[in-house]
Amino acid sequence: MTTTRPGARDTTKRARRGRRGRRAEGVGSRRTPFRSLSVRNFRLFAVGQVVSVTGTWMMVTAQDWLVLSLTGDSGTALGTVTALQFTPLLLFTLYGGRLADRHDKRLLLTVANLVSGALALALAVLVLAGSAQLWQLYLFALGLGTVNAVEVPTRMAFVSEMVGPELLPNASALSAAYFNTARVVGPALAGLLISAVGEGTAMLLNAVSYLATVTGLRLMRPGELLRTAPPERGVKVVDGLRYVRGHPDLFVPLALVAVVGLFGFNFQLTLPLLAKTVFHSSATAFGLLTTAFAAGSLLGAFASTVRSARPAALTVTASALAFGLLETAAGWSPTYAWAALLLFLTGFATLYFAQAANHRIQLGSDAAYRGRVMALYTLILQGLTPLGALLVGWLTVRHGARSGLYVGGLASSAAALAVLLAGRTRRIPPQPPAGTGTPRARPSP
Repeated sequence: MTTTRPGARDTTKRARRGRRGRRAEGVGSRRTPFRSLSVRNFRLFAVGQVVSVTGTWMMVTAQDWLVLSLTGDSGTALGTVTALQFTPLLLFTLYGGRLADRHDKRLLLTVANLVSGALALALAVLVLAGSAQLWQLYLFALGLGTVNAVEVPTRMAFVSEMVGPELLPNASALSAAYFNTARVVGPALAGLLISAVGEGTAMLLNAVSYLATVTGLRLMRPGELLRTAPPERGVKVVDGLRYVRGHPDLFVPLALVAVVGLFGFNFQLTLPLLAKTVFHSSATAFGLLTTAFAAGSLLGAFASTVRSARPAALTVTASALAFGLLETAAGWSPTYAWAALLLFLTGFATLYFAQAANHRIQLGSDAAYRGRVMALYTLILQGLTPLGALLVGWLTVRHGARSGLYVGGLASSAAALAVLLAGRTRRIPPQPPAGTGTPRARPSP
């Protein structure tokens, strides 16, 4: 006779309530690109995120402009700010995932957004008072990066609690869509504000924007969240690493993300160099190249919304290969018009690959390990960016701007071909759905 732990019974009851709530709202009755927005909790979260992420991009633009203004256009100072924002992701993201698996994700996100808002408010006050100094910007970047080390993996894992596995691909793709929309709108608004009233106002609006996410989180119905039972034993980072190592269907896409993220995702460095040193374009023309890339990314995000199940391994690998080939072609672009077209296509492939890998990893992970698995995904995708930027920057200085795109594209293509030749995209035997019986890694002693 089998017994069920009380925590597991409570989890089952919450899951049933969540399924009833989603059925009552019509989830699954239609296959529209916005179907996950029919879930009330996710709808509240998405609205808050649209406001908050727009504010974040306003902040990034104002911060970078202020750094250049304080230092006489020092690229070194700007690079230092970027490094300080990403370094905590390298050091602490895995521990942030551990917290996400151990504690209430909704509470963690509330606290993280309140802390980020307080940091942004403190910096905005200094800038508005005209007393901001470079070391204070460095300290803010480090503090925000530390908070992000917890917030990013927690947010990724929380999406599945709001919508469930059947809507996770759609919800994740919509998240990428509003992120890329904010990436276009935020800097544009910040540019207008900086010209009209200065950097401080843009920073102040960013501080206020965090309240939108906090409000959405607190208005949610906790009973409709698909939470897992609390762990029987201590949650450890090493158990998450062992879990990934023991699941090739997770390890392989993470390895592809590592190569593509390290070599291929360095457009913040290669695009301005391509516009200025190859095509000798103005700032406006550079902006159009960036817009073309962002527009392609947005279309790629919307294309991913049609996905309703875990993507096949071949989908992930093929999209990585397509990305590599398109980035290589963008480096070859003989004219500005060709560059804009190929960057649009590259932007599409960028988001399509990232979403395919994200969905395959999330939907293939046991719910008990999802926070740590997504922390590893974040660490690989974002934490390796500064290292890749250093390598690509070194190449472009010696071999020109096109070399950065060539190396990124060829390295990504080679990794995808290696996976194909190794036969890692062959069909893997069916496993129980993530979180409903998948064998767990043995806890470390």
